[in-house]
Amino acid sequence: MTEPAAPQSLRPWSPEWYALQKSTLGESTCRQLGFYIIPPELRLSVVIPVYNEEKTLRLLIDRVREVPIRKELILIDDCSQDRSRDVLKALEAEGGNDDFNRIRIFFHDVNQGKGAALKTGFAHVDGDIVIIQDADLEYNPSEYPRLLQPIVEGKADVVYGSRFLGDQAHRVLYFWHYLGNRFLTTLSNCFTNLNLSDMETCYKVFRRSVIDDITPKLVQNRFGFEPEITARIARRRLRVFETSVSYAGRTYAEGKKIGWRDGFKALWCIIRFGIAD
Repeated sequence: MTEPAAPQSLRPWSPEWYALQKSTLGESTCRQLGFYIIPPELRLSVVIPVYNEEKTLRLLIDRVREVPIRKELILIDDCSQDRSRDVLKALEAEGGNDDFNRIRIFFHDVNQGKGAALKTGFAHVDGDIVIIQDADLEYNPSEYPRLLQPIVEGKADVVYGSRFLGDQAHRVLYFWHYLGNRFLTTLSNCFTNLNLSDMETCYKVFRRSVIDDITPKLVQNRFGFEPEITARIARRRLRVFETSVSYAGRTYAEGKKIGWRDGFKALWCIIRFGIAD
C-alpha cells in the first residue's frame, strides 16, 4: 500500500516545510543541512539526452518525477537503435495533466551526438533554471535541491556538480579515465582561469538567461560540448559554483559510451574555445 501524498503546504523545500524545520532544528542547523526555500512558482527544466538507454530510461524518469520541485522533463532521443523510442512514445501516449511534472519529447531522425541533443532541448526550455541529466542513472536526481541552492539564493549563475570534491559516494572504476578527466579539467582551467575540479561532469545547472545567451553560439555536437560551454561560461565572467555529487559510473559492458577519441576531441575543444569565442 502506498502512503498518501504529503499536503502541498508540507512539500519538502516549500516555505511551510522550511518554517517547520527551522522551528524544530533552528536556523543554524538548517543551514548546515542545506535546508532552504525553493519558491513554489519556480520551474526547473530537466534536459535529458537519450541514446540507447531503454534499460534505465523509465526508472530515471520516475526518479526525476519524485524530486519535489516543479519541473518540465525535456527528453531528446538522438536516433536510438534500441527500444528507447518505444519507452518515450509510451510516455507521450500516457499524457496526463500533471503540471508539476510536464513531459516534452523530441526525436532526432539521425544520430548527431549528445551536444546536438542538448542544443535541441535548450531551444525548448520554459523553466527558470535548467539542469542537464543523463539517462543512464550514473547521477542521482535526488541531489537537485543541493545543486540548485546557490542559484536560488542569488549567489551563482552556473553550478557544476563535481564527482571529485570528496564528501559523496562514487563507484570506483577506471584509473585512466579518472586521470584523463583530471588532466582535461586542469588544462581547461588553464585556459578559462576557473578552478573547477570536474569540467566533464554531467550535472551542470544554469540560470535560464545563461542558456538563452549561450545556446545560439554552441557548435559542438558530441562530447566536445563540455569544454565548449565551460569556455563560453568563463568568457562571460559568470558566477560559477561547484557542489559535490555522488556518482555510480557504468562499465563499458553496462553501456558506457565515452572513449579515448572523445578525450582527444575534448583536448582540441579546450584549446580552440579557450583561445576565441
